[in-house]
Amino acid sequence: MSKITIAIDGYSSCGKSTLAKALAAHLGYAYLDSGSMYRCVTLYALRKGLIKDGSFIKEEIIKILPEINLRFEFNPHTKASDTFLNEENVEKEIRMMNVSDNVSKISTIHEVRVKMVALQRELGKNKGIVSDGRDIGSKVFPDAELKIFMTADTDIRTQRRYDELSSKGQHVSYNEIKANLLSRDYDDTHRKENPLVQAKDAIVLDNSDLTREQQLEFILRLIKDLTLPVQ
Repeated sequence: MSKITIAIDGYSSCGKSTLAKALAAHLGYAYLDSGSMYRCVTLYALRKGLIKDGSFIKEEIIKILPEINLRFEFNPHTKASDTFLNEENVEKEIRMMNVSDNVSKISTIHEVRVKMVALQRELGKNKGIVSDGRDIGSKVFPDAELKIFMTADTDIRTQRRYDELSSKGQHVSYNEIKANLLSRDYDDTHRKENPLVQAKDAIVLDNSDLTREQQLEFILRLIKDLTLPVQ
């Protein structure tokens, strides 16, 4: 059978990207990291000095959009895709807290979302992709054959994020991370432009007590139930 589109949406630090990457690798599909795209816009705006103390002028962000070019490239060492902003590998920098603190607000800008959605659809027009984000199943790929909505306990998400940053040598307090997650949850679910919502035909995956292996097995069973081939 022909390849399909798999859309994974959900809250911050639920492990969406980790699951999406593993699933794409298992199926031999391309991985489309929509969250990285919004992080790149945010990083570029920060570098330009357009975001100060969490505030920015929307018109200034819109003006820089034509200057931004994005692409993904498979990294044979990490077995995952790296994100390139104007031909610079920014995979590590876009995960920093200063980007995390501002990305949800930048992603509320209509023109930013229009540009990113158009690029995502272009990258995924031939199917055979796994994509994760906030509006993948509801807006970007509403006709995706399989939609997943991920969630997890807030404290568990906070600990996962804390462990991730600590492993990368970034020293951020637990309370600071939790406040950031709660703020992003609010921004993501209350923005006017394509807010985080569970698509009507999405299947909920609460992974609070699930290992990565169990999550992958759960999705593969869903694909099998759809009578789609699994490699």
